[in-house]
Order: sequence, then C-alpha cells, then structure tokens
Amino acid sequence: MTYIAADFREVKIKLPLTWRSRNAVGTIFGGSMYAAVDPIYMIMLMHCLGRDYVVWDKTASIRFRKPGRSTLFATFHLDDAELDAIRTATATGQPVDRTYNVDLLDGEGVVHASVEKVIYVKRKI
Repeated sequence: MTYIAADFREVKIKLPLTWRSRNAVGTIFGGSMYAAVDPIYMIMLMHCLGRDYVVWDKTASIRFRKPGRSTLFATFHLDDAELDAIRTATATGQPVDRTYNVDLLDGEGVVHASVEKVIYVKRKI
C-alpha cells in the first residue's frame, strides 16, 4: 500500500518488479498482479459499511494486457453514490453483487492488467 484514505474510500497500491514478484521470463508474475489487488475492494467495503454488513469476494477475473517490466500501480475508489446504492439495495436484507474494475498501470499510465471483482454484500437484519 502506498496510500489508504482515513475513510477507506481511496486506496493506492504499488507492485514493484523484484525477485519476489518476478516470473521465469523476468516480468511480474501474474499471480503477484492479482494478489496485489485481490482483497482491496472487500476491505474498503467492510470499513465503509461497518459491522451491519456481510462482505465477501465472490468472483474475479484478470486480463493480462502487457508484461509488467517495471513497477505497477493501481488506485481504488468508492464514492458516496456507490455506498448509498449498496445501502438501498440491501435495506430489506436481500444480498447484492457489486462489480468493480481496476487496472494495473505502469508509471507512464499504460495498462498492463485489468481486474474485475464481484463482491457480495448483505445487510445483517
């Protein structure tokens, strides 16, 4: 993590190319790319919605666009409209699935991987 907003509505991460993240051909291992972004939206929603909600990762997919040959970055956002939509959709106790997309970018803004996360949210009644 390079930044976590006090209200958990924005998170920034950095994934450097190191011996720990490097694969057999010298680029960032795809598993490292996915692991860097995997829990972020779930954790953000848990903090923003509070203990009255159940939040779980449901599904994910990753599309590799370019090999990662340098440090990659990702920024995650949750705004008031999104949180209000979740609260409204779950007010009766019915669960909702929310889909979030995040890109891993290099320092020049080139996308190297795109990740889609589906998060399950249910209000505890």
